[in-house]
Amino acid sequence: MDLPKIAGKAPVPANLEEGKKYAWCSCGLSENQPFCNGAHKGTGYTPNVFEAETTKTAYMCTCKATSNPAGFCDGSHKAL
Repeated sequence: MDLPKIAGKAPVPANLEEGKKYAWCSCGLSENQPFCNGAHKGTGYTPNVFEAETTKTAYMCTCKATSNPAGFCDGSHKAL
């Protein structure tokens, strides 16, 4: 797989808890978007693991084009 699969063309809200680790799906294959479920195995992709700095609702990328390493939406989906 050369490019990640576009799992969606809009961000999805995720309730993050301060201090908790999350694994954002970078391949687009997870059925648990925007988070990893292990579907990347054998693809060369790995999830981007991050720890939430605060408890908040964050808007997570599903188009897989974001330049944010934690997977937060940066508006890249608007160019698809």
